[in-house]
Amino acid sequence: MSEQKSSAKDLDLEKKNKRKKRTKNAKRYYDDKDQKDEKDDGDASKQKTETFTVDGADVSRRRLAKWKKRRMAKIDGGDPSRSKVAKQQKTAFEHGEEAGYVEFESDEEHDSRLSQTDIVDAVDVTSATKHFDLSLKDFGPYYIDYNRSGRHLVLGGKRGHMAAFDWQTKKLHCEFNALETVNSVKWLHQETLLAAAQRSGVYVYDNQGVEIHVLQQLDAVLRMEFLPYHMLLVTANEKGFLGYTDVSMGTRAASICTGLGRLDVMTHNPQNAVVLLGHAPGTVTMWTPTTKGPVMKMLCHKAPVSALAVDSTGNYVATSGVDRRLKVFDLRTCQPLSTTRLTMGASSLDFSQRGLLAAAMATRVQVYRDVCRQTSVVSPYLSHMCGGSVQQLQFCPFEDVLGVGHQRGFTSLIVPGSGEADIDAMEVNPYATKKQRQNAEVKLLLDKLQPEMIGLTNWVKDLSSKSRSRPPVSKQPVKKLGKKEKEQEVREKKRASVKTEDKQEYDPTDVLARFRKR
Repeated sequence: MSEQKSSAKDLDLEKKNKRKKRTKNAKRYYDDKDQKDEKDDGDASKQKTETFTVDGADVSRRRLAKWKKRRMAKIDGGDPSRSKVAKQQKTAFEHGEEAGYVEFESDEEHDSRLSQTDIVDAVDVTSATKHFDLSLKDFGPYYIDYNRSGRHLVLGGKRGHMAAFDWQTKKLHCEFNALETVNSVKWLHQETLLAAAQRSGVYVYDNQGVEIHVLQQLDAVLRMEFLPYHMLLVTANEKGFLGYTDVSMGTRAASICTGLGRLDVMTHNPQNAVVLLGHAPGTVTMWTPTTKGPVMKMLCHKAPVSALAVDSTGNYVATSGVDRRLKVFDLRTCQPLSTTRLTMGASSLDFSQRGLLAAAMATRVQVYRDVCRQTSVVSPYLSHMCGGSVQQLQFCPFEDVLGVGHQRGFTSLIVPGSGEADIDAMEVNPYATKKQRQNAEVKLLLDKLQPEMIGLTNWVKDLSSKSRSRPPVSKQPVKKLGKKEKEQEVREKKRASVKTEDKQEYDPTDVLARFRKR
């Protein structure tokens, strides 16, 4: 044991001696270099270099910078410029520099001339499969809706044909005919439930096409919107009624008679869940379930409003009317930001997650870029001609895809740069298993917001401030009464009741009051 200890001590001493030699050699080397540099400058006596200690040796600032550069080059695999490239990539990612958009080398070429065949030829195989066309000529035009994860799609034909499927794998969930007019389709809080606005009422189906529930009191519904955080299904019918139905309880939360005629243009703000309606006089109204009248009313067009869309931030709304104008308003100030003249009024509008705006005009679909930043949009970003007149279009969440439902079926278009690349799996998970979907449903029910929380202002802050500003309740001491005091209190109560009966005014129309007078 003693021999092993002595050998270990000898090794430690050897290591220390080697370190000392290295530091001495490094010091000599750097001192010689500094002396040469000072001689070259000609002011060796005047200049004083700042020194730093590295492994016990004094090193100048210049030598230390060179040593760090060599060390970083070794870490980056022998390429000193690799660290600079990494920094540039990091800054580009943080600032979000126009990632995913189509850019042309020459100014003569234009984005709108780019066809879907050109895009399919340029992208990879998996992205090319996202462009497809479904020919359904007999039951159109078709209403469409993507679920929140962007994985599942439901189609509803005007003549009753309905189909739900996974559009990425092309796996069909169900397909049936409702044998009735379908005016709108909507996914509910999960991809296992969907709602269809039919002529006789709103029908709820599962993903296998089995009818689960019927809301017959909601008749002649033209448009539907679903508020996921409140679990409310909002319906607007041709008689001017706006209804809120709680999907979790199966009860009606509110029913409002707007008195503004047929309601066939509707959308909602994803930030505060306020519903926006477009009307024939060219006005746009905003509604909440707790008020019987509109919380805000804006005059947007001189002709009937044909389409509405609110962006993902909830700050901007795009409107289109029969007057062939496309306008963008700032909802914070209610002031117009841009006005664009179209060939005809848009029948459908939709914002993507990254701010692109799609407009449908008869058989033509145009996508505009930076509409919330420019005063007027000169030319579209992309353009496409469909086989029939477009009924509804919608951007797919988390994908560079635009779904178009038209007279002759459905078309999926590739729009580079439209979808958000980052998916929050705690919020929406496209690859959720059955167990994860059940847990997400329970969490959604526990975190459900009440209809009273919907409003233009922050009601949570107002309620919390009111609860804090309540004055403290003062407890008054209770006096014990004796027998005489109790008897006197009973007499005073009887006298007060007799006085009120004498002062009571009788209604002459009341028969009993006449007999009392006699």
